[in-house]
Amino acid sequence: MRKRKYIIFFAVGFGVLFLFLCVFFGFRITYKRPYRKLVQESGLDENLVYAVIKAESGFREGAVSSAGAVGLMQILPSTAKFVCDMNGVEFDLSRLSKGDYNIKIGCYYLLYLLERFPVVETALCAYNAGEGTVFGWLEDSACSSDGLSLVNIPYRETRDYVKKINKFRKIYEFLYG
Repeated sequence: MRKRKYIIFFAVGFGVLFLFLCVFFGFRITYKRPYRKLVQESGLDENLVYAVIKAESGFREGAVSSAGAVGLMQILPSTAKFVCDMNGVEFDLSRLSKGDYNIKIGCYYLLYLLERFPVVETALCAYNAGEGTVFGWLEDSACSSDGLSLVNIPYRETRDYVKKINKFRKIYEFLYG
């Protein structure tokens, strides 16, 4: 009888461990990290970059939005041209949907926004709603009390976007540190 209890105990323990490993590695497949060297070289927080990619395109290189944003990081061609000019990178519209080029441009753009908006959530709002819009929000006392961070994000889409990025970022931090 006692032997049977040990067998059941170990079987249940093994089953729980197996389930945990399946969930853990399943999440790692869902929350992948392509082009890791390129992301690391950007100097940005990897978890933030991958959260943006997951939210923007779900890791689909050929993704195109209704607004015309392209690729993994969903960059508008006009934004890509601006970022390329600013960083001395050749602008090539035909490569904008290619993963490595898109991530390079997207990381440059995210760095640029983080310089303009030092609060990460505010920079993310600018990534989603545009710089001019966010500057307007920062000047509005109903949206910002300090001119740097937003206590109220007027656009629901942008509010949801920031929440989604923060959720994905926490999952990346849990999975990869």
